[in-house]
Amino acid sequence: MAVGPHDVTTGSEAPDGLLPGGGADRRAMVRAPILASWRRCRTLGVAEGTPPDDPHRAVPDGDADSLVRAARPVLDSLEERLSGVRVTAFLSDERARLLERRVGMPFLNRRLDALRLAPGFSAAEQAIGTNGIGTAALTRQPAFVRGREHLADCLSGLSCVGVPIRDPLTGRVLGVLDLSCELADANDPHMIGVAMQAVRAIGQRLLDGTTARERSLLETYWKTRRRAAARGPGGTRAPLAELLAPRDLRLLEERATAMISSGRAGPAEVALTDGRTAVLLGRPVEDADGIAGIAVEALLPSGDLRRLDTPVPGAGHPGPGGPPPLPAMAAGPSGPTAPLRAAAGRHPAPPAPAPAPGTQDAGRWLLAIGEPGVGRLALRARQRLDLLFDAGACVGTTLDVTRTAEELAGVVVPQLADFAAVDLPAAVLLGEEPVPVDGPLRRTAAHGIPGFPGTSDMYQVGDLITLAPGTPQARALESGRPVREAVLGEAAGWIAQDPPRTGKILDAGVHSLIAVPLLARGTTLGVVSFYRSERPEPFEEDDLALAAELVSRVAVSIDNARRFTREHAVALALQRSLLPRGLPAQQAVEAAHRYLPARSGVGGDWFDVIPLSGSRVALVAGDVVGHGLPAAATMGRLRTAVQNMSALDLAVDEILTQLDDLVCRLDLDREEGEHGGEEIVGASCLYAVYDPVTQRCTLGRAGHPPPALVLPDGTVEFPELPPGPPLGLGGQPFETAEIEVPEGSSLVLYTDGLLQHLGRRDPDLGLERLRRALGRPGRTPEQTCRDLDDLLPGHPADDIALLVARARALDARHVAAWDLPADPAVVPRVRADVTAVLADWGLEELQFPTELAVSELVTNAIRHGSEPITLRLLRDSKLICEVSDGSSTAPHLRRARITDEGGRGLFLVAQLTQRWGTRYTGSGKVIWTEQPLPG
Repeated sequence: MAVGPHDVTTGSEAPDGLLPGGGADRRAMVRAPILASWRRCRTLGVAEGTPPDDPHRAVPDGDADSLVRAARPVLDSLEERLSGVRVTAFLSDERARLLERRVGMPFLNRRLDALRLAPGFSAAEQAIGTNGIGTAALTRQPAFVRGREHLADCLSGLSCVGVPIRDPLTGRVLGVLDLSCELADANDPHMIGVAMQAVRAIGQRLLDGTTARERSLLETYWKTRRRAAARGPGGTRAPLAELLAPRDLRLLEERATAMISSGRAGPAEVALTDGRTAVLLGRPVEDADGIAGIAVEALLPSGDLRRLDTPVPGAGHPGPGGPPPLPAMAAGPSGPTAPLRAAAGRHPAPPAPAPAPGTQDAGRWLLAIGEPGVGRLALRARQRLDLLFDAGACVGTTLDVTRTAEELAGVVVPQLADFAAVDLPAAVLLGEEPVPVDGPLRRTAAHGIPGFPGTSDMYQVGDLITLAPGTPQARALESGRPVREAVLGEAAGWIAQDPPRTGKILDAGVHSLIAVPLLARGTTLGVVSFYRSERPEPFEEDDLALAAELVSRVAVSIDNARRFTREHAVALALQRSLLPRGLPAQQAVEAAHRYLPARSGVGGDWFDVIPLSGSRVALVAGDVVGHGLPAAATMGRLRTAVQNMSALDLAVDEILTQLDDLVCRLDLDREEGEHGGEEIVGASCLYAVYDPVTQRCTLGRAGHPPPALVLPDGTVEFPELPPGPPLGLGGQPFETAEIEVPEGSSLVLYTDGLLQHLGRRDPDLGLERLRRALGRPGRTPEQTCRDLDDLLPGHPADDIALLVARARALDARHVAAWDLPADPAVVPRVRADVTAVLADWGLEELQFPTELAVSELVTNAIRHGSEPITLRLLRDSKLICEVSDGSSTAPHLRRARITDEGGRGLFLVAQLTQRWGTRYTGSGKVIWTEQPLPG
């Protein structure tokens, strides 16, 4: 029978061929759970219309029997409550097979029989499609289905509410309680409330049944003990908690739970934390109703509590052949105690071993009693708590996305799964903002037990995975909820992902899967897959809840790592843009450098090579306190300031003083501005100026480690420099020192991160290891950096900046100098001497501008300066002319008026040369010009 059109009275819509093609408008009118169910039915191949003529019938299993026993009193009460109401209550097992049916009005039975809705009928979605019972059983969530939302025509006149019934201890779905009524009689909120109330009552009865059996076992145990005590002298014992440390008591309790969960009675020795040994005795207990369990007692010999001299039979894990013989209890303060009543077929207990000499039995203490099934649940609960604890301690130890994913995969194997994999989109790995996960994922981490059978057939780390629609992982990403496939062989979507690959995985024994989406702060970061192969039991509902809880916690760590990756990349990009991308052209030194950002965030380390006038060069290394964007931004400002002040040819101590003042002003601006940012409390700096003519270097430092001087023969020295205070203290003087740097020697500037790594936070050890690393003669700066690369980590704890500069000397044949008297008559002779030198250097093309510049500069020095007056020509990569005198009066470039008699000489010098400037010395000033060499 074909399904009819849209039913206005139900507020829903018929499947209409499961809405193929252009059904977007109609899909918008269907609730998401129903639309998802229709899609599942289409995937399962369930036809629309009537259910099969021969529905599946099966005899309920043991779990169903216990469910029916617990539910019948609740159903009886519910039937009385519904008396006279046109409502039917159905109870089904976890596979949607009907177990019980209760009606509010008797005439409903005839109609339900006609629809075959009786015990044994299969209401699973695989059989009849969307319906209250089958949909709730499959999704493990409450399901509300009305009218033509049912896939079967015979149910289209009903409104149904199905609520899963869960085991109160394991969380596993045991069945479904469904309330159904005619559409005209439906009161949806009231039906949902009644169904939820009944399900809670059934769950409480299931829990009461478990505790009632434990109470019965305990009562049987104490009756046996009382009978034994009546046959011997009585006595009192101290509580076990007073005899053992809390940690030892927990050890005994956990071992007792494991003994109960194993279902095998027997003795076991437990080593206590202080080296002593206690004995646990497991005894079978059976009550009058035939409920069997295990009682675990602790036997603590008095005195030293040392290991028993006589070996305990069956100590440790029992063998596969059944429970070992049990020793009888030794006599204690409660008198000689007979063995507890054993279950039928148990082995008789042999005599107990004799107490060791000098000791006597201090009695027995009951640690735990219960059924093996309950003990198994307690043990598994403990293991799950341990897994969550281990995950909290072991996962998220770094702010690295890949490392966090690897920690997650490693911590769940083998406690929860035999194989685990984490798949993330490329955007998350790069630290970018996550986008809807609709593209390929990259396998970021995978871990399995040794010898996991499907390792070679699984996707490997680094593989790109495009999820096919319908796979558990795709469904988890789409719905944002974990998906469990108890039997992978029945998961059509997973098999369709890659049939050759999945077929091999199934053949290898992988049988169960959980897929959990990584959700953090409302965004999807990827998916985690858990597989089982070695353990025969499939994943259960409590495994699904544990996996979801674990992944939800780890997702926050992965998102934190992703955010850190993004911020670190931004800060690193900013810092690299502020650092020199290449070293400037100059002839004074041959230089190489290295920069390694810290793993916890970029810092404010920097270096620089700055050409100065007179073929000199400035070498700079600095370190701003702190990490992150504030430190990088402050570093950029300081580096810019150093370059500007170097262009003014300020003295070394003057530059440090100006930097100190700048850092003080930056801190003051930060205090007066917005609060809450990272505070920059100071910086360090080393500034050195090397002159290739004199082969002398002037150095000054502000809280920075001294440089290393590597002589041509490989000798390494750390020059003694005045220890200036760090920048930012204000008002402190800075001193300089001058050292000789022979040609071929290397100056090595570095930041304190290098010493911290080499010396493991011991500066003296760091200097010694640096000395040994640098003490190799004949190494170029780049080779020296490579030698240090072997000692440096990929991601150090602190930033490391390294600058190696090998000194060159200017050939004496390319230097010409004259000491001049303060007499204008000397100017013609100077011009002639300069012309001769230029001819000797082959620079005749520069004769005219050089003569004019020398005439003007020497004349100005004679007229406006004071002795001593010196002229010096340098042929380096450029022709440099320097005129020095003893006056500190600076020349001033100005535009002369027509009526002015002077003021045009310096203007002509500026036009005829490439650059000119003034620098001050301790005895006066130097005016210099630079001209490019021909060609």
